[in-house]
Amino acid sequence: MPLYMTPSRSWAWRVSIAGLLALVFLLLEGCYYIQAIRGHSDLMGRRRPVAEVIEDETFPQALREKLELVSAARDFAVTDLLLPDNDSYGSYVDLERDYVVWNVFAAPEFSLQPKTWCYPVAGCVAYRGYFSEESARKLHAELQEDGFDVAMGGVSAYSTLGRFSDPVLNTMMHWSDVDLVSTMFHELSHQKLYINDDSAFNESFATAVADIGVDRWLHHTGELDRLQVYRDRKMLRQSMVALVLETRDDLVQLYRQDIPAVDMRREKAALLDGLSSRAQKLVDDEDGGSRNWLAAPLNNARMVSTNLYEGRVDAFRIMYETCETSLDCFYARALAVSEMDASERNRVLDELTD
Repeated sequence: MPLYMTPSRSWAWRVSIAGLLALVFLLLEGCYYIQAIRGHSDLMGRRRPVAEVIEDETFPQALREKLELVSAARDFAVTDLLLPDNDSYGSYVDLERDYVVWNVFAAPEFSLQPKTWCYPVAGCVAYRGYFSEESARKLHAELQEDGFDVAMGGVSAYSTLGRFSDPVLNTMMHWSDVDLVSTMFHELSHQKLYINDDSAFNESFATAVADIGVDRWLHHTGELDRLQVYRDRKMLRQSMVALVLETRDDLVQLYRQDIPAVDMRREKAALLDGLSSRAQKLVDDEDGGSRNWLAAPLNNARMVSTNLYEGRVDAFRIMYETCETSLDCFYARALAVSEMDASERNRVLDELTD
């Protein structure tokens, strides 16, 4: 899940409507960009080469083994998954905290249309990322005061879409080997294909590539026991996503009704509570120690964040299968769809799952 950087700006002082609007924008956004630049600079300044850390016996053995895994999986990402061959994940950073950024999602109380924030490089995205938890909480409170449903969460991974050499972070080291490899494949996928103004496309594509990558990686390493566990978890995730999509449809129908807000609020709560309960039953029946990431309380913002990462995954998975698991074919088709206008792109992806 990336926090996107923006370059510094310069402008000419002149009396014009465009100039005044630009100045207002910079004054309003200045604090956000400053924290992003400072946070990114601090992160990049702490880097040490992965190979150097692996050889340095003053680092814990468990960390060095994790970084050996990262190095091997990084090579696999290039040779087998055809992901970018660059210096990303060739360095290590200890941030001395649990998360690298905190993301804030928002949606109106009676809508599943996410609030977006737009940037010169990354386009419009459906979340706002902060290196400071305090700053994220401040925005969270402001959006709540404005009447939005809001969700906030710490993020352990980080991507600059290949504009910088993204490091491996200490925030990723507490994960299982499979989750670590999956996340690296996900973030590298953003460097393979990313389009402005469509967070759902970008995140679902990256999630699909990570799923494909982990499957191929575990076959490559011969860890068939882990592969079965991973597939079981993926099936559970797909079942939970199906519940989300069903509830989304119900919410969309509800929000179209002309009924008093108090009644709509009550019916919304019933639908979301029902989703949480059904998801918990799936988790309980699976009995594999999984976590219910749809646990109450749910709101529109949490529904939005789930849809970004999972909403189009099935379409990309089908695209991969119709390419007979050829990644060259899969990437070419995903690129062709990405170049369509938004309505056509959504139509094509919808048809794949119909």
